[in-house]
Amino acid sequence: MSIRSRAGYEDFISCLPATSVVHQWGDASVAKVGGKVFSILGADRADLGLVFKVSEFAFDMLTELDHVRQAPYLAKRGWVRVGTRAEISDDDLRAYVTEAHRLIAAKLTRKLQAELGLAGLIAAGPRRS
Repeated sequence: MSIRSRAGYEDFISCLPATSVVHQWGDASVAKVGGKVFSILGADRADLGLVFKVSEFAFDMLTELDHVRQAPYLAKRGWVRVGTRAEISDDDLRAYVTEAHRLIAAKLTRKLQAELGLAGLIAAGPRRS
């Protein structure tokens, strides 16, 4: 099932550790880890855009593609919106959303990370020099 559909998106999110999906902001599917948003599937039936947190490098690369832009209403250079016509595979989108989950989980307090069982996930992420 495609991550670009609501059912596919919510199924995929449910496989990530310590996540929840709530319907808010016009019935968008909002994915959270530890109560913090890491991805959103828009509610606009004409264009179910997928929004997610990215690294600076990924932001620069993705926003060069057609139908991908900075996400509206979110922190500059930290979030992208991928339109339905963007030529990005479902596998790549799943990888980006998984990384968005890790990026936001890494910002949670260590106590909350431990309570949610996310310490291993954070440790497995890329290292900054």
